[in-house]
Amino acid sequence: MAALVEQLTPPAVRISGLTRGFGERVVLDGIDLDIPPGQFVALLGHSGSGKSTLLRAIADLDHEITGSGELQAPQRVSVVFQDSRLLPWRRVLDNVLLGVQGKDPAERGRAALAEVGLAGREQAWPSELSGGEQQRAALARSLVREPELLLADEPFGALDALTRIKMHTLLRELWERHRPSVLLVTHDVDEAIVLADRVLVLDEGRFSLDLTIDLDHPRSYRDPRLAEFREQLLAALGVAEHAEPRTAHNAG
Repeated sequence: MAALVEQLTPPAVRISGLTRGFGERVVLDGIDLDIPPGQFVALLGHSGSGKSTLLRAIADLDHEITGSGELQAPQRVSVVFQDSRLLPWRRVLDNVLLGVQGKDPAERGRAALAEVGLAGREQAWPSELSGGEQQRAALARSLVREPELLLADEPFGALDALTRIKMHTLLRELWERHRPSVLLVTHDVDEAIVLADRVLVLDEGRFSLDLTIDLDHPRSYRDPRLAEFREQLLAALGVAEHAEPRTAHNAG
């Protein structure tokens, strides 16, 4: 019955034959993709493979690229970037509420900041926050809009390893609480495996692998059951696992 309900439920994101390019260079070559409501998806691929191009196309942020195909996405979409993109001349709460409308926006903003562990920092300036705290504020800014779809473009790439692990836990907890669909762009295979329930590999404009991670949460990087998933993803990326040993620096 659950499978039948899932089949009858319209996807949060539906892409059919999406082609995108810059001039004569084709970056996305006839992409097809359905993301069900509430699914957490990670997107892997080499630099220049089109990951950010796909994310920006879904977010309707890039109007200079050319292409064709069909793309459907929810009305309420939020985007988190690698840079928190907080306005330095606005206090944290004002940054979170930028463009927010509706009932009691200030109360909603304070609640969102409390969810990400920034209660009491509403009147701080962005420069007074650490890198991790700035990304927490960026997550709060996304959550206050109650998105049906959260697009995250390497949101933890600029953070140190320990802060990234903490942010992974926070993002997963927030997803479990709010249940938006999530598309996370990342270069980190382990980050994808630990966070997502489905991992896509983009290569030469097409998906070369669509992998379901059928393990319960929370997951640990040390879990030996992740090794098989890691091997499949590294193979799809053309990387031999022994060529890049895990260290504290790249632990994600």
